[in-house]
Amino acid sequence: MGIIVDERETEGAPDGGWGWIVLLGGFVITGFSYAFPKAISVYFKELMQDFGCGYSDTAWISSIILAMLYGSGPVCSIMVNKFGCRPVMLVGGLLASGGMISASFTTNIIQLYLTAGVITGLGLALNFQPSLIMLGSYFDKRRPLANGLAAAGSPVFLSVLSPLGQMLLNRYGWRGGFLITGGLLLNCCTCAAVMRPLKRKERKAIACSQELKEMLPLEAGQEKIICENNNDKKKLLDFSVLCNRGLIIYIIAKFIVVLGLFVPTILLVNYAKDQGVPAHDAAFLLSIIGFVDIFARPTCGILAGLNWIRPKTSYFFSLALIFNGLTDVCSATSTDYKGLVIFCVFFGLSYGMVGALQFEVLMGIVGTSSFSSALGLVLLFEAVAVLIGPPSAGYLVDKYKNYELIFYMAGGELITAGIFLALASFCFINQKKHKDLPQKHNSDVVINPKR
Repeated sequence: MGIIVDERETEGAPDGGWGWIVLLGGFVITGFSYAFPKAISVYFKELMQDFGCGYSDTAWISSIILAMLYGSGPVCSIMVNKFGCRPVMLVGGLLASGGMISASFTTNIIQLYLTAGVITGLGLALNFQPSLIMLGSYFDKRRPLANGLAAAGSPVFLSVLSPLGQMLLNRYGWRGGFLITGGLLLNCCTCAAVMRPLKRKERKAIACSQELKEMLPLEAGQEKIICENNNDKKKLLDFSVLCNRGLIIYIIAKFIVVLGLFVPTILLVNYAKDQGVPAHDAAFLLSIIGFVDIFARPTCGILAGLNWIRPKTSYFFSLALIFNGLTDVCSATSTDYKGLVIFCVFFGLSYGMVGALQFEVLMGIVGTSSFSSALGLVLLFEAVAVLIGPPSAGYLVDKYKNYELIFYMAGGELITAGIFLALASFCFINQKKHKDLPQKHNSDVVINPKR
């Protein structure tokens, strides 16, 4: 079974039942995938001392993990279409764990890039994307809520992994911390085991009902279904989704977003330590972001599911981006611990909104049937941005010894992306919709303009 498990028609989504177990698995996978690249930053000071490197060098570790998480999207789409979600996720869990265990034995920063960066990042990628696809298969009407709850895994794990990492660092050193973390990542394999695909019979029945509605002869209808299934198998990655104008706008906006979205969290702990904040308190700043984020994501998911907001989710997403950018800009001059705590509260709120809405907006643009290919392509473009953002910020700190610049840089990029997405959606998408009227209204489609 492949990504097609989803979805010739979304009415087959049970919106509950075993879907809640799938949601729990997605919660854990999302937690590891998004929180781990940030939580690993608690080890950066010690890595800089042991390997004699700077901020930019250590920032590459998180960037490579995130780049693999994003850049492996097309490869992951192909593998899932060919082998199915569960086998791909099992392999991913083993890679993620093996990468961190190997990283505990490294002797230079390059080896750390290959193990903790490339191998662990690839393992997380092979878990993250299939978990989203399975979540979209099991939920339709409750999908905004499901996405919000699954996205809450990121702040929950960030709240735990950051102080846990500092504790492991103090007791066992960074090598022992990496080794234990590798063991924790084996839980990804457990999550993979619960990703049970929907039965193929259900989808065939739906396809047959469509053929009957078209009043085709039974034999011809059967032949058409077989032909469609064969075509689906051949299309391991559907590039035709790039003809969707809404998707192009989304890709451009997300590219700008990713340039600055992760910069504050990756460099925050080092910044606080340089300001004289004790190591434990500095690590706790990420936990504050996580605690606020825990409530922000499900709440935002519930709001996005309201009938009067769901058709305008793209504008809601734009508002979240601008909010996050303003938080960075307004907090650029914060140097004392109290100011950093206030920044973390507002950043956690705005960051949670962004995290809860980003994939819901993408599903609304392309629909669930094209989501797998669209997600793979979007992540590929974002991989380029994530390789540029954090290392560039680290370079600015190394050169100018001024953290204020990175907050202005990250905030400006988020604000730009939010304004661009809102204006582009209004000017290019809404006009296209008006021209295409009359058409059947679908409240789930936020922007779906196919040329």
